Amino acid sequence: MLRGGEPFDFAQGREPVERRSRTVSKVGETGAYSPPAPLWANPAGVGPESAAGVPSEDKYLAVARIIRPQGRRGEVAAEILTDFPERFTAARRAYLENPPGEPEAVEIESAWPHKGRIVLKLAGVGSIGAAESLRGRHVLIQKADRIPLPAGHYYLWELEGCRVIRRSALGAEELGTVTAVEPTPGVNLLHVSTGKGEILIPFAQTICTRIDAGAKTIWIEPPEDLLELNS
Repeated sequence: MLRGGEPFDFAQGREPVERRSRTVSKVGETGAYSPPAPLWANPAGVGPESAAGVPSEDKYLAVARIIRPQGRRGEVAAEILTDFPERFTAARRAYLENPPGEPEAVEIESAWPHKGRIVLKLAGVGSIGAAESLRGRHVLIQKADRIPLPAGHYYLWELEGCRVIRRSALGAEELGTVTAVEPTPGVNLLHVSTGKGEILIPFAQTICTRIDAGAKTIWIEPPEDLLELNS
């Protein structure tokens, strides 16, 4: 799962968010965030988990990370890892990261914003001690419950693992696979692993002319000298 899942909006030039958990993988309900190394996961943050008892990144996304207890009745303050914080008041069911096992279902009794974070009251957590035991855990949702994005918007985890195919007058050539998306002040960069090393492709609409997230494929039509700059 990522915190990394802000969606990227080609039209507006910004990245949105439901991030994947940094613990189960690097994916979240956001799309242009580059999270730190996951607590458990494939180092690339792409692909299913292989360790026994570890949930697959295909199932969950991180929407918050518990920072500390907040209050005396078991409330917790959490870092928001989603571009859609309204989901905390709209939804009542979530999952708590439970390494090294499967996440456990939890009911959100109430939620409210506080100083840039979200305060959560979780069912069954009724004391400061119980809240303290949750420090550092991620609050998850099932990937199927992510916020749908409009056309032209993509979560980072949808781009990672995509095949990159170059189209030209000579035909189509598969260059490699996206291993990471690097946020920059300008245009984000796709890190593409090829048989000859790594190349960087600007994630710009003029270059990435077609994206099929379902088929995990990105078609590019780069300027003639772009690939030469990577060599």
